[in-house]
Amino acid sequence: MRIDLVSEHASPLATTGGGQSVHVAGLAAALARRGHEVTVHTRRDDVALPDSMPYARGVTVEHIRAGPARPVARDELLPYMPEFAAELARRWAAGPPDVVHAHFWMSGLAALGGAAGLDIPVVQTFHALGGAGREGGPPERLRLETQAGWDAAAIIATCGEEARELGAYGIPPESVHVVPGGVDAGRFRPGGPAAARGDRGRVITVGRLEGAGTLIEALCHVPEAELVVVGGPARADLGRDPEATRLRRLAAARGVGRRVVFTGRVRHEDLPALLRSADVAVFLPSHASSGLAAIEAMACGVPVVVSAAGGHLDTVMDGVTGLHVPPRVPPGTLAGRLRRLLADPRLGPSLGAAGAARVRERHTWDHVAAGTEAVYTRVADASPAVPARS
Repeated sequence: MRIDLVSEHASPLATTGGGQSVHVAGLAAALARRGHEVTVHTRRDDVALPDSMPYARGVTVEHIRAGPARPVARDELLPYMPEFAAELARRWAAGPPDVVHAHFWMSGLAALGGAAGLDIPVVQTFHALGGAGREGGPPERLRLETQAGWDAAAIIATCGEEARELGAYGIPPESVHVVPGGVDAGRFRPGGPAAARGDRGRVITVGRLEGAGTLIEALCHVPEAELVVVGGPARADLGRDPEATRLRRLAAARGVGRRVVFTGRVRHEDLPALLRSADVAVFLPSHASSGLAAIEAMACGVPVVVSAAGGHLDTVMDGVTGLHVPPRVPPGTLAGRLRRLLADPRLGPSLGAAGAARVRERHTWDHVAAGTEAVYTRVADASPAVPARS
């Protein structure tokens, strides 16, 4: 098939991008390995970027002119989606793909606008839902996000909890298909090189700085450990970041400042070595759609402690491939889990080995691409595409 992915703010070319960039990059490359021709459309955010460039064998990235050719905050991109859609419509009228897969709700608006009247099926992955204002964004997000869900030919959710949340949008369950997030199992694997570390036990957290405050509080009760916080802005910009500043002050006030290291954002290729240097990885978002960060840690054989929410419920089997804690876990409870893992020489390796095996069984990009391809085939075979809600 000819498959076009639309990812308005998250380019697969980003070296320090978030979960969506990683997902789009991994999926595109895996689909191409299965024999498909893949094009990724993303917004031009730099005047120096070429109109089109190869990403991997069978994958091309095309930069769409929509708004200024400079970085724009994700939540400020909505006004440029009509321009994005118009350019997609021009390209697709000249040569329509067999299926379009939009990533994030604004990409869905652009893709559906570009495909209007062309009978091109559009599959939607939200990556994060804006229900209850959890993810922020413009005030019209919930309405437009819901409409994108209704107008798509199918929705691919990354976990069961997301699929259930889509039911609250009024989206029929038969339109929703669950395909979990993926990981590059060649890069994220046990036994590879590990970053240097000292003699203390090492706890690591990766991603948004959300949850790091709870970890710092818990560290007060785990005197034998250090905490490495990976995420936020680039290391050089940490001193100007309000949340990083707050967390540093909290660590100093609790007397653990010397045991907390903030790396800032790191290149994705450098992450496996950091993960393998840890004794335990902790992920405490109140909602985790795909739980990608935990999957990457598991792939490296690192035992994980996760909030029992979102994709973590599907990915981490409590007591088998990791440990669950309640969302908004009290620091004392979290500290107890950490002390247990650090003190037991058998528990951590057992959880880590089981987690790595689960990733190999369910979360390689080949598995994810196969599940995604099945949805594409289903909507491409249906003619015409699923009509929009009246």
